[in-house]
Amino acid sequence: MAEQVALVIGGILGGLLLLLLLLIGVSCCLWKRLRALFTYEELPGTKAVSSSQGNKICSPDARTQASRPPGVPFVVPPSIQSRDWVPLSSGEWAQTPQDPCPAPELLPQATNSSFGGTCVVGTINPELYKFPEDQSETDFPEGCLGRLWFSVEYQQEAERLLVGLIRAQRLQAPSETCSPLVKLHLLPDERRFLQSKTKRRTASPQFDEHFIFQVSSKSVTQRVLRFSVYHVDKQRKHQLLGQVLFPLKKETLAGDCRRIIWRDLEAESLEPPSEFGDLQFCLSYNDCLNRLTVVVLRAKGLRLQEDMSFVSVFVKVSLMNHNKFVKSKKTSAVLGSASPVYSETFSFRVDPAALDTASLSLTVLQSTGEDSKAAPSPPGCWGAGQTRGCMHSGSLDPLEEVVWFLISA
Repeated sequence: MAEQVALVIGGILGGLLLLLLLLIGVSCCLWKRLRALFTYEELPGTKAVSSSQGNKICSPDARTQASRPPGVPFVVPPSIQSRDWVPLSSGEWAQTPQDPCPAPELLPQATNSSFGGTCVVGTINPELYKFPEDQSETDFPEGCLGRLWFSVEYQQEAERLLVGLIRAQRLQAPSETCSPLVKLHLLPDERRFLQSKTKRRTASPQFDEHFIFQVSSKSVTQRVLRFSVYHVDKQRKHQLLGQVLFPLKKETLAGDCRRIIWRDLEAESLEPPSEFGDLQFCLSYNDCLNRLTVVVLRAKGLRLQEDMSFVSVFVKVSLMNHNKFVKSKKTSAVLGSASPVYSETFSFRVDPAALDTASLSLTVLQSTGEDSKAAPSPPGCWGAGQTRGCMHSGSLDPLEEVVWFLISA
C-alpha cells in the first residue's frame, strides 16, 4: 500500500516538473519573437562610427554625439571653481577667473585707468549699503544727563493717549551701577502716574513698554506729558536722574501714525522755595459770556503755625476793581496737610472794559476752628511790572502749562 502511494506522489511531482519545463520553453520562444518585432530602426543620414582600430564599435557616448542633429545652439558658462585672489590698490581683494574657456562678455574689461576704489564686476561693494549715521545715537552734548526715546499717539474716537516708552541712553547714575525706572505724569495731575519696570544694572535700558491715559479731546492740548527718570538704589529709594517735559500740541497729535521722539533729560527745577509755600492756579476769560474763571489746583510747602492734625487750610479768592472789593469765594478746607489739593473752579462776571482795572487776590488761610490766620499769595497777574496784578485782556488765554506762584506775607 505504501509503495503505491509513493508511486502516485512521484508521478504527480514528475508531471509538475515537466509542465514547468514546457512553460519555460514556450516563454522563451515568445520573448524571442517579440524581441524581433520591436527592433530599433536606424535613422536616415547616420553613418556607422568606427574607431581607428578597425571594426571596433565606439562607446555609447560617442554614438549619441554623432547622431545628434546639428544646429542646436548651446554655450557652456565659464567655471567659477578655480579663482586666484589679486590685491587692488585700495586695500580690497578681487578674484580673477581661471576657466580655460570663459565667455568673453562675462569677463571684466580692462582699461588704462587704475582700479582705485572700484570693485570688480560681480563682487559686492560695502560702501553702497551703508545707512546714514543717526545723530541721535552719537551726538550727545557736554553735561548731558541722558537721552530718552518715546512715542506719542492720540486716538480721537476713543479719547485715549497712547504713550510708548522705548529706551534711554547714557543715564548719569550717582553710583557705579544704574537701575533706572520711569514715572509718567499727565500734568497738571501729579497725583496719578504710571510707572515702568525697573531695569537692573544698565545705563542704557531698553523698556519697550506702552501706557494709556484717558483724556478728552478738548483738554488734551492743554496737558503736558512728564517723564521722570529715577535710579533705584540698594535701599529701594528713588533718586531723580532727570525729567522730560513734552507739551501735547495739535501738531504733535495730528494724524493716525505713531511718532517716535527723543529728548534730553533736564534737571529738576531748583528754584528757591518760598518762605510760606507755593500755590498753583490758572485763569481763563470767556469773551462771549464775560466770565472770568479761576481754577485753584493745590498748594505745597505751607508753613502751618499749629499742630497739623488740628489745622485746616483753605484758599480765599477775591475780585477787586480799582482796589475796591467786589466779590470773594473760598475753597473747601483740607485738614492736616501742608500740601493740600483742591482742584476747584470759581467764576466771576467781569465786563471786558473792566479787565484793565480789575485784579485778583488769592489768600491761603489756616483755621483751628475759632480763629483764622492768613498768608496772602501774590495776585494772579501776567502783566509785567504790575504790583497788584491787573488782568489785561490779552493775558487771560488758557495756559499751556499750569504755573506755580510763590506765597508772600
